[in-house]
Amino acid sequence: MSPTELTGSDVPPPTESTSSPAAARIRRPLSATTTAGGGGAVAASGVRRICLTLPTHRECVATIAALGAEAAYAVNRFHVEVVYLILDSTDAATFARHAAAVGALPAMAGLTVLHLDEKMQHGFLSEVIARSEHPQPELLMDLMLPKAVSYGACTNRAFLTAAAMGCDSVHRRDSDIEFQTHGDGPLFPVHHELIALGRPAAEVAAHVSEVDLDPADQDKPVVTAGASYIGEMSVDIEEIKQLNPQAYHDIVSLWAAEGTSDEDKRELVAESFTGSAGESFVQDHSVLCLVDPMRVDMGNISYHRVHEEIPLPPMAETIGSDYFLIHLVPDSRLPGVLHNRHVINRHTPERKTDAAFHPYHLRLAKFFLSMLYFHVIYRRMQEEGPRLLDPGHRIRSERIAAIVRESTHLDQAPNTRRLDQLERSYRTLGGRYAVFAERLRACRDQLLAEAEQDMADFALLIDAWAPLVAAAKAAGPTPLQR
Repeated sequence: MSPTELTGSDVPPPTESTSSPAAARIRRPLSATTTAGGGGAVAASGVRRICLTLPTHRECVATIAALGAEAAYAVNRFHVEVVYLILDSTDAATFARHAAAVGALPAMAGLTVLHLDEKMQHGFLSEVIARSEHPQPELLMDLMLPKAVSYGACTNRAFLTAAAMGCDSVHRRDSDIEFQTHGDGPLFPVHHELIALGRPAAEVAAHVSEVDLDPADQDKPVVTAGASYIGEMSVDIEEIKQLNPQAYHDIVSLWAAEGTSDEDKRELVAESFTGSAGESFVQDHSVLCLVDPMRVDMGNISYHRVHEEIPLPPMAETIGSDYFLIHLVPDSRLPGVLHNRHVINRHTPERKTDAAFHPYHLRLAKFFLSMLYFHVIYRRMQEEGPRLLDPGHRIRSERIAAIVRESTHLDQAPNTRRLDQLERSYRTLGGRYAVFAERLRACRDQLLAEAEQDMADFALLIDAWAPLVAAAKAAGPTPLQR
């Protein structure tokens, strides 16, 4: 049976149990309770429940409608209950337009839409953090709902909300994507995700196009399924490439690990931020494997169970801060499915404005600085490999926290060199790039300190994560209804 032929009746719920409490309404009620059985988080009706989430800080009316269609597809094709979660950090006027778009979605049984502004999210987090009894509740709130943009924190909020709603898996999309179309309609990634997530790899092997997985890993659950994107670059720096190819190389190569050869840097630069550019969809293709982090994108990803074991780095104003699990899953030798239903990436107009230019490039600079730490962390995780898992194939969070915490003692000299190179390259570009170089120089010490502190904060959040997830499940949907 090909992946395109598999339907909900062919897909049993996952075999691991993830105990979760009641999940109820917000706009379209699900059943009032959930139970923990052999199929993981299961509603009182006996139906598997999933969370399709859209975090956004920009206008995305069209994306809200498109994901509503994907949610309906999941309900109809796979007979699951879907919590469609929109975490909305936009201003009041944009939120109102989004609310109208939510109201225009067709009502259907099995679909609940949660559209939460930051006030609602804060109320939910306050209850969960209090229940977790963490000794630093204010710090946890800052890490979970910072005032600045944080790609990791917004997804962590989705993880906790999904736990409270009794969802078995989380399926994340970005606000600046579209779906490809083929034949009669859109290519929804949830199709491949629901075929695989939560099932033993040995079972999934019969329902994918290709298997590239060591037999020793086939008794483990499939904990991720994802694909990449086509269209515009994931990082909006095409203008730099057009203005000065050498400056582009010098900037992009800064995310290479220390000691990378010039040839490997050239290959990295050529591949970076391009997704699956040029890959045309002909038919569905899926591979059961240890998923290569360079082949998937966080705007087209899903997780089972692992997101309840380890959070994402909560660092603020940093591009790429939400990619940690994409690395952790294969490093720990947990299986995943790589498929080819890539989304289309579109750059939204506000990115091109002068007002957005400096914050965006600051996020890029902070990404380069974060790689000093992440390269070391990823290498250590690769060295640990399956030792990162307990006998039940769950992540040993204490080992991850220790690895992250160790990284805070790294020498910052490589990051000083990164800032030197960034400043030189931006100056050569002139115009507003040269202005940004001046701003970068003025905040060098702050950026270096923040990059180190971000890792300390991440380690703290890893330590706090299991109690937070347990607290979210204990709280259930009630705090989301206030």
